[in-house]
Amino acid sequence: MGKVVLVDHLTLDGVMQAPGRPEEDARDGFAHGGWAVPGNDEVMGSVLAEGMGQGGALLFGRRTYEDFYGFWPHQGGNPFTDVLDRARKYVVSRTLREAPWANSVLVRDVGDVEGIKRDEGLTVLGSGVLARELMRRGLVDEWLLMIHPLVLGTGRRLFDGVEVGMRLVDSVVTTTGVVIATYRGREEA
Repeated sequence: MGKVVLVDHLTLDGVMQAPGRPEEDARDGFAHGGWAVPGNDEVMGSVLAEGMGQGGALLFGRRTYEDFYGFWPHQGGNPFTDVLDRARKYVVSRTLREAPWANSVLVRDVGDVEGIKRDEGLTVLGSGVLARELMRRGLVDEWLLMIHPLVLGTGRRLFDGVEVGMRLVDSVVTTTGVVIATYRGREEA
């Protein structure tokens, strides 16, 4: 049986919205897009590349899938573009008519994720709405959180409306002070 791993950038106050670029997600008037970029360094790149090198399928919510599809296939000179293009990508959406990115599979109902999880491991990148629903359903086995030394006071938060017990199984501190923490559910070995 596979596992579901959430991979997210967070501020100290739990904000996950628009870590990569100013225009990434301005919902609710969010004006801090790109807040995670100053925290990037070789340590973080190495940890993320190691995780992506383990293979497995990716799982996205619609917004994150569309954002990634609009950005990553057009990037070069980095280790992530080829991995993302080659990976099987599941996108959970009731509104998309197609999933045009190579190796993409459209999933109409979040309830179907449990069946996919039985067959293969899934890594969820961003996808806050989907991530919260997966946590509510008890489908998340592991969290890889890059916790940035920053408080924004506003923005969409990963754990809004979610109650979950976790235990720390690994941590690395980057040269920029980002804590990369790996958690598993309390009942996981």
